Amino acid sequence: MNGSRVVLSPVAGQVLSLDDVPDPVFSAQMVGSGVALRPAPSAGSVEVRSPIAGTIVKLHPHAFVVLTEDKAGVLVHIGIDTVKMKGEGFTLVASEGDRVRPGDPVVTYDPAAIAEAGYSDVVPVVLMDSKPGSITTDAVGTAVEQGDSLFELP
Repeated sequence: MNGSRVVLSPVAGQVLSLDDVPDPVFSAQMVGSGVALRPAPSAGSVEVRSPIAGTIVKLHPHAFVVLTEDKAGVLVHIGIDTVKMKGEGFTLVASEGDRVRPGDPVVTYDPAAIAEAGYSDVVPVVLMDSKPGSITTDAVGTAVEQGDSLFELP
């Protein structure tokens, strides 16, 4: 595997198929193909790390996109409908335009804030604009640590 093409887990948790994400935009792979994570239970704040090397081209409290040198955009979306939280419970650690390496911290969040707001904490990790089903991985159904390999870019 070419290390620069491997997408790493931004958080520790259970790997899910996008089919299991409680949001049709992700489950129908309208944004792109990939996987999702059910984060491991945490008593405190969770650090979400960059899954790949590149430049942060979009950064919101609940989501970010890292663009690789060969123009692949990898979206990490923290929770479902968490945009409605208007940044509450999230802290930006990086900035738009920052160059990041795999494992660099980008956002921290409080899982309790997402639970209290009544939203799912599932974290989709998606190759933007990729065809549905184009990302394949053996990771679905397994538990991963932060930084473990999720899938390889095609």
